[in-house]
Amino acid sequence: MDSAAPDAPPTALRWSGITDPGRFRANNEDAFLVVNFDAREVRYLGKDGEGPLAAADYVFAVSDGMGGAKSGEVASRIAVEKIAHLMPASFQLGAQRIDAGFSDVLEELFEQCNEALLELGRYYEECHGMGATLTLCWFMPGWMAYGHVGDSRLYYLPKDAPMVQVSLDDTYPGRLFHAGKLSEREARSHPRKHLLDQVLGGKSSRFEPQIGRVAYQPGDRFLICSDGLVDGMWDRRIDEMARGELSATRLVEYAVAESGRDNTTALIIEALP
Repeated sequence: MDSAAPDAPPTALRWSGITDPGRFRANNEDAFLVVNFDAREVRYLGKDGEGPLAAADYVFAVSDGMGGAKSGEVASRIAVEKIAHLMPASFQLGAQRIDAGFSDVLEELFEQCNEALLELGRYYEECHGMGATLTLCWFMPGWMAYGHVGDSRLYYLPKDAPMVQVSLDDTYPGRLFHAGKLSEREARSHPRKHLLDQVLGGKSSRFEPQIGRVAYQPGDRFLICSDGLVDGMWDRRIDEMARGELSATRLVEYAVAESGRDNTTALIIEALP
């Protein structure tokens, strides 16, 4: 997904994030990250906030862990912590250089996250077989670069256009849905919807994160969520609620009430003039 940079790019971001274990699980294997950074340091930000884009880039990410015992929790937290350690070196890549550099940065980041989880699985029996999804948004003035693997999701809600699912689910029904061969209802009820083709730390021989960028404008919104949110909400409802009050809590509470079978996480980001 790509487009031209806006003439008047946003000057600030506002966001809201929350995670919930759901109604039936004792532990929460989801994790999310909100940070901004410059070339010197990373600053961890609150789950709700607002900040300018002039002096810092921002990263928002959601990761859904999986594995025995509590290794799913470990996997998702390693993924988000790795991001915070690696991103400062990429500060102010700049719109004038984004064509040359953003994909290389994100490919390296995902590869290092993947290798970190694989290494833990090799050396610690309790971590064997653990993995994690990861969906990440990196905001610079006028551009949002993204990386994705697994079945957490990234939605783009342009101010004056319909919602778009930017990320592609790494599942067989996800590919069929993207190709227009399954309806949303058919994809959601497909028996293979939870069988992931690739994740961080997974055993798949293929590891090809989806990487791209979106030129965004004031009034546009983005939603990153784990599959627990999707399990409790149809796309039409997601679109409707994500355009209302900027509150991740509203979406998560609705999804948990409707389903709640899985951990549920949402991050909403709005571009401000």
